[in-house]
Amino acid sequence: MPSATDLPPSVTLEQVLADLADDGVSAPSDRVDDLVEQVERAHDHGIELRVIVVDRDPRIDSQLRDLATEVGSEQGGTVLVLSPGWVGAYSDSLDRVTLEAAQDRTYTGDPVVSTRNFVDSITEPGPDWTAWTVVLIVLVAAAAGATAAAKAVRRRKDEAAFVEPDAR
Repeated sequence: MPSATDLPPSVTLEQVLADLADDGVSAPSDRVDDLVEQVERAHDHGIELRVIVVDRDPRIDSQLRDLATEVGSEQGGTVLVLSPGWVGAYSDSLDRVTLEAAQDRTYTGDPVVSTRNFVDSITEPGPDWTAWTVVLIVLVAAAAGATAAAKAVRRRKDEAAFVEPDAR
């Protein structure tokens, strides 16, 4: 019977969930401690992160996203799945734009560096769009004001030049 999602070969949801249970990491044992450190760092910023590292790239990259979605559906939070060349993620607390921007910074081939980059991306404060909007409005208003003032000065000069010859 086919599964509802297409998971990477040799990966079972039950195995991954059991491995995540104690520390939020499912990875080769030589990487677990460094990855747990990144999971804890995300947690310090209020993000419930789980990291899964698979040993080889799946047939298609969407299998990593499917695995992340399955784990996220079971456990909630934010899930990062890494293979040697691809990444997939799911989050019930981060918007898709933030998640995809963070994913773009993870393609390093090293799961610890990738996870660190991902955590950096999701914990960095975003731009203050209100401040940028106010600055942009002020700049546009200043440019419009300067243009109107320049036109008024030019109009006065043109009117003065037109009146002077008749005054003679």
